[in-house]
Amino acid sequence: MPAMSQQQQRRRRTYRLVAAAAGLATVGALAAALPAGAHDNQHGKPLPSRYQDVQLLSFNDLHGNLEPPSGSSGRVTELQADGTTKTIDAGGVEYLATHLREARRNNAYSITAAGGDMVGASPLISGLFHDEPTIEALNKLDLDVTSVGNHEFDEGARELARLQNGGCHPTAGCYTDEEFEGADFPYLAANVLDEKTGKPILKPYWVWKKKDVKVGFIGVTLEDTPGVVSAEGVKGLKFKDEVETINKYARVLQKQGVKSIVALIHEGGAPASASYNYDCDAPGAGDGISGPIVDIAKNISPSVDALVTGHTHAAYVCTIDDPAGNPRMVTSAASFGRLYTDTTLTYDRFTGDIARTAVKSANHVVTRTVAKAPDMTELISRWNTLAAPIGNRPIGYISADVPSTGTESPMGDLIADAQLAYGRSLDPETDLALMNPGGVRAGLTYAAKGTEGDGVVTYAEGFTVQPFSNTVNLQDFTGAQLVKVLQEQVSGSNAASPKILLPSANLTYTLDLTKTGADRIVVDSVRLNGAAVDPAATYRVATNSFLAGGGDGFTTLGQGTNDLVGGDDLAALVEYLTANSSASSPIAPPAANRITIVK
Repeated sequence: MPAMSQQQQRRRRTYRLVAAAAGLATVGALAAALPAGAHDNQHGKPLPSRYQDVQLLSFNDLHGNLEPPSGSSGRVTELQADGTTKTIDAGGVEYLATHLREARRNNAYSITAAGGDMVGASPLISGLFHDEPTIEALNKLDLDVTSVGNHEFDEGARELARLQNGGCHPTAGCYTDEEFEGADFPYLAANVLDEKTGKPILKPYWVWKKKDVKVGFIGVTLEDTPGVVSAEGVKGLKFKDEVETINKYARVLQKQGVKSIVALIHEGGAPASASYNYDCDAPGAGDGISGPIVDIAKNISPSVDALVTGHTHAAYVCTIDDPAGNPRMVTSAASFGRLYTDTTLTYDRFTGDIARTAVKSANHVVTRTVAKAPDMTELISRWNTLAAPIGNRPIGYISADVPSTGTESPMGDLIADAQLAYGRSLDPETDLALMNPGGVRAGLTYAAKGTEGDGVVTYAEGFTVQPFSNTVNLQDFTGAQLVKVLQEQVSGSNAASPKILLPSANLTYTLDLTKTGADRIVVDSVRLNGAAVDPAATYRVATNSFLAGGGDGFTTLGQGTNDLVGGDDLAALVEYLTANSSASSPIAPPAANRITIVK
């Protein structure tokens, strides 16, 4: 992240896009193809330059974070010239608006696009109102287009359609005197089909036009959306392959005469560095990134000129070769509005296509050292006023930060303990609890965010941690099934990217990362209340409803018996914090030592 103000200087890092012998073509060199003073001989008017720079500003995975995110969720890491790193506070739509508006200054040809998950898993200020505040903020940001992400389906296709088209919520009604107008920008869902009609539920593509310049956008979410969203949220929908879908609509756009194409893909990769400004192309193109987006990028038609991605909440600006062996820009701007990407697409008026050898891109930090955008400050204040009676209520006390980071996070452990306690209030025979890491959206910070005082946990902070409105469910499993659940953390669909469940305090085991697949779970080490798990015995397990439905690749959790559906998972956390902490006796962060990790 740049140390200087974005208003003072906007610099783009340029990555080598062609072989060293060819070098990097500059806009000036390309423009030299036409005489500088060319005129229309018939009318005597100046001809436009053959090449037109088009600015593409992009971001992804905002998740309704209108206010600056707290803790590590509100910081980014910047690589320094001497090889050291520093962290920078980042994010908040008051600052994002200022940065984007400054970036657009003097850029007549500017497009703003997003890579999905604009809403869902949102803090209270947005989530309490079914994310209407975030759509309003995105309208004010002048967002032109976005793909859907998996979290756009948290409340189902009908609610997504309402966010697009407007109207009051079917059960909560209208929150203000004015009816919700919906998004001014199109949500693109090319690979999300209605099972009955076989057609996309929203527009598959959209074309940006200004004078004689046309740029097409195709939007898709990850094909595995049903595996990371509750079954109810994707009911009646079919999710198609990302590559096949993008290639299909690239052909459609080309037939319409649109040759410049950008894919908005809610799927991403894992960068080799946590620093947003590392060189992803060192030592070679795309060497600094791995994960699903790499194979996707390598197989998308060469007719697509750039890929804006997301989902993994990572930051990268890479070139990955297309099927023709030509480098193509692939970008992601982390999450929560902490970064935005500034990409220059050089449009060739003769061909209608992007001159790919001139594409430049860089991520920029949404620093909090710039002036706040007054319209965003007003928006936040207005919605916070509505949320305050609920959000400001104290629900507990902590003695220190409770982080949500790490293979085993203290926040995840705390939630598991709360769900075990809640489960035992429903059924005293409940043995243990398991929490999915993706359901832990933030940690708790000791420092006060408002006037509540240090160490006080408010309902709004709890909502930010667990915003999904899942229920706490109880199910019976054999000991053998329980071990299989642990193995599914690191095998099957989770082999390449493990999803380590957070266990209640009475479940311990060893995770050996030097091994592969299911062997990473040391079976003999699995202990419940200090005793070995009996493969033939029955154990009562508390999970949230997402896991109980087999989500995140835990198919065995979808096979439990003797189901009991409890109440809201956030309510369970509130109840636990209220019962186990006070101002004079705050709860301490769990030590996160339930899983012994061997590396």
